Amino acid sequence: MEQYIIKGGKALRGEVEIGGAKNAALGILAAAIMTDDEVLIENLPDVRDVNVMLEAMSQIGVKIDRMSPHAVMLCGANIGDVNIEYEYIKKIRASYYLLGALLGKYKKAEVPLPGGCNIGSRPIDLHLKGFKALGAKVSIRNGSICAEAEHLRGCHLFLDTVSVGATINIMMAASMAEGRTVIENCAKEPHVVDVANFLNSMGANIKGAGTDVIRIVGVEKLHRTEYSIIPDQIEAGTFMFAAACTGGDVLVKNVIPKHLEATISKLLEIGCRVEEYDTAVRVIAPKRLSCANVKTLPYPGYPTDMQPQIGVALAMAEGTSIVTELRTTSHT
Repeated sequence: MEQYIIKGGKALRGEVEIGGAKNAALGILAAAIMTDDEVLIENLPDVRDVNVMLEAMSQIGVKIDRMSPHAVMLCGANIGDVNIEYEYIKKIRASYYLLGALLGKYKKAEVPLPGGCNIGSRPIDLHLKGFKALGAKVSIRNGSICAEAEHLRGCHLFLDTVSVGATINIMMAASMAEGRTVIENCAKEPHVVDVANFLNSMGANIKGAGTDVIRIVGVEKLHRTEYSIIPDQIEAGTFMFAAACTGGDVLVKNVIPKHLEATISKLLEIGCRVEEYDTAVRVIAPKRLSCANVKTLPYPGYPTDMQPQIGVALAMAEGTSIVTELRTTSHT
């Protein structure tokens, strides 16, 4: 059985370099198959979900050259099947991104219903609503989502709830639809912006990513690109709170401090010192932590994925703290 053996009792001191954002990488990998040209993706995190996605993509004919653990060259010119039957893909939730990518490029796709983490009810109805609004016929057959359209046409769509996954998926499909698409009540997370920037680097016409309204003018064809994925704000925040919990002094490198504002704010509130640099953040915990109240919200609020980390810190803090889950954003 795999296990971690941790011997605690020491403050963490030193520096750590943050890898690429997993949530951005999964959307970008899917979007990379929307062109027949080669695409180079760098700063790729070497994690299980990414490796499963790459293996599933290779099953349908995507040429994959793993140049290093953190760089891959992809080519989707010889995709022979838009029906993904690979059993393992069900184990990651981001499998649904292949639906938007294949539908946008080939106007048809069949992808198994996603699996992954089981956190309450995480339906994908907003994805399907978006595909239908673009003109696709969508059904669920034998445990797979099937989508097909003679033509995808731009539309005006309002998302009932803020959804990262639906925002990215609809954005990919709309990038190669005919005409103009407007998506309102969009997710604003950094990885949504990163996928939009990646698509634009391939020739898509997407404006407004990072706001609650995204406007897309469809294009007929996308082209080759080279792209580096943004740093992972959750990995960065985890090391920042590890420094706080151990009374340490840690320099967290390869980050975008703007993406960490909510995390930094809470670290300051509980008594840490935080020094910001262009691409790094230093966290120093010189004394016992103080209590604080935390409410999770969609970006730019405090992220749900950072709730466990601050929960541990507050368990060690002086006084009573309250952590409330309020975020309505769904990664589905």
